Amino acid sequence: MSHQIIVNLSFLLAQPTGISTYAANLIPQLQSLAPVLLIAKPVAGFNCYKIPPNLTPARGTKGHLQRLLWTQLQLPKIYRRLNASLLFSPVTEAPIYQDLRYIVMCHDLIPLRFPRPYSPLTNYFRFVVPQVLQQAEHIICNSDATAKDITNFYGISPQKITSILLAYDDKHFLPVPQVAKANSSPYFLYIGRHDPYKNLHRLIAAFATLPNRDYQLWLAGSPDPRYTPKLQQQAAELGIQNRVKFLDYVSYEELPAIISKAIALVFPTLWEGLGLPVLEAMACGTPVITSNLASLPEITGEAAILINPYNSAEIAAAMENIATDSTLRSRLSVLSCQQASKFSWAKTGEKTREILKQYA
Repeated sequence: MSHQIIVNLSFLLAQPTGISTYAANLIPQLQSLAPVLLIAKPVAGFNCYKIPPNLTPARGTKGHLQRLLWTQLQLPKIYRRLNASLLFSPVTEAPIYQDLRYIVMCHDLIPLRFPRPYSPLTNYFRFVVPQVLQQAEHIICNSDATAKDITNFYGISPQKITSILLAYDDKHFLPVPQVAKANSSPYFLYIGRHDPYKNLHRLIAAFATLPNRDYQLWLAGSPDPRYTPKLQQQAAELGIQNRVKFLDYVSYEELPAIISKAIALVFPTLWEGLGLPVLEAMACGTPVITSNLASLPEITGEAAILINPYNSAEIAAAMENIATDSTLRSRLSVLSCQQASKFSWAKTGEKTREILKQYA
């Protein structure tokens, strides 16, 4: 019997966001399984099967649609051509109603928690994802919070789900020594998208109430024409547009320095499958203010200030406390590094390999 594992990497982006970062860091950990990577750009040290480059989210809705069609129509043919015994998909995408075996990674069910009328993504999670998960040999997810969601939304048995916490690049995300610059303002930092569930409107409202007008709020993440203009308008109406910086996408190389110099990472999301920016900030020794919901307490332990993200006054109080209390900042910085050290891609990879070997 063949034990060939193939890995679907059709979704990989050149500018990595959470899911692409997960895949890019996990794949090297799977090398001992000798998988075939289905990928547009070959990876050294792996057997790669070249697929079209136009299937990624970078092409917007068109890219998603092309990838979903490719997944249903072409991927089964590749599976049989390579005589595969198992497909691993690092996203919740796989051929349905086909005679092939697969394991998928489910990162979150946010499109169901925060549904948007007429959204193709919401409909995909309503009608396609349940079938993908039902047919999967096994499901991996990134937190106990996501595992509970899979059971609660889709009625899938917890025995079919393994929760494996993700990690960060511990050679890259390290505390960067701070060099004081003349005329540099202290800033709070947010990293991520501008979707409504990320709760940036409450973060901006909270920031506007801080008594110290020297602080800035930096929002790092690609602008979204649906949401960013509303946030910019809100900052203007509050009279703080000069202190709220929209940084656009920050490169991977720049992140540790920007994180390390921040007063704190403020990540008041209303839900998260995991929350990689929180983990990366803790690794840099930067204090974290984040939500007391979903996966965030699983990641932070006692090493962060947890707030009710629906309460702007609570967000503001946490920001004021951390900015004015140097003892608190120092304590959280030490706790953050200690907590982050518990996570590694080697651990994530080892647990993932065990699951894949069990089903290959």
